[in-house]
Amino acid sequence: MRCKILSRFEIICEDKWFEAVRFADGVTLLQEPWIKPFFRCNMWHVRGRDADLLFDTGLGVFPLGPAIARLAERHPICIASHTHFDHIGGHHEFLCRCVHSAEAAILANPRNELTLADRYANEDMFDGLPAGWETASYKIHPAPAQRVLEDGDVIDLGDRAFEVIHTPGHSPGGIALWEAATGTLLSGDIVYDGPLITDTYHADHTDYEASLRRLAKMSATVVHGGHFPSFGRTRLLQLIEEYLAGRHLPGCHLSALV
Repeated sequence: MRCKILSRFEIICEDKWFEAVRFADGVTLLQEPWIKPFFRCNMWHVRGRDADLLFDTGLGVFPLGPAIARLAERHPICIASHTHFDHIGGHHEFLCRCVHSAEAAILANPRNELTLADRYANEDMFDGLPAGWETASYKIHPAPAQRVLEDGDVIDLGDRAFEVIHTPGHSPGGIALWEAATGTLLSGDIVYDGPLITDTYHADHTDYEASLRRLAKMSATVVHGGHFPSFGRTRLLQLIEEYLAGRHLPGCHLSALV
């Protein structure tokens, strides 16, 4: 397919849509660089001895499977941090799909009003427009979960394991994945280094506060968020302190969080 310039957008074809950035410890970031940073989901692929995991699957406008196949030959355990449209677009492509029980019904029937696609999925998201994009026809494919997750469940990759941390607040079934052995936290959208979203139709400020206080007590050394660049423990505590201070809540200084 030939790509060309139309109006204010560059039209982006499938072979240019995904970008992979390798981190340490077998972790790779997959992203869709033509989506503006505020809407651009970070998809995290983690290699294990016996299995791989994929945390979130982006917009779903082009197939994600070929990009994953370039990282590993096997299908990953595909986990949703939550069920907003920018995080679950490619879930239907994978055989083993996981989501927290509070949002399993949305993953199985991801209507636009439930995934926020009716509010945000439009041309304003893009710096380069996906070839064939039509705002009016965009929707997420149903992807019923093969495994429903709860707080404390473990994702076993053979030589490494991630604990499921239930982090409601941004949405009821939000989760993070915690690897204690390496201090790695895949945080989803409960915390990242950018404006935190607390005004969705199913957000809850009390839950948000509790989830952030819980994460502050964990000994994370690196945080890979659902959006924006990764960061370390000091920045994690700063972000949590800023959120709590904005809520005018007591005990929001760094010393009170650890």
